Amino acid sequence: MTTAIAPSARVLCTVEAAAELLSLGRSTIYELMAAGELPFVKVGRARRIRRTDVDAFAAQLPPQPV
Repeated sequence: MTTAIAPSARVLCTVEAAAELLSLGRSTIYELMAAGELPFVKVGRARRIRRTDVDAFAAQLPPQPV
């Protein structure tokens, strides 16, 4: 039996986990946070992104025409 939590079930994501969930690079995530487009919280020196904010960001992206 394992006690590890799947990345998709976590409440707070690291920048790396958010990048993986959104299929973006780490630098892009940092740029989105700096621009205020992707909210984050600071826990000590670490930045964490709420999973709900990752989902909300993805949901508000407009579909690209084919």
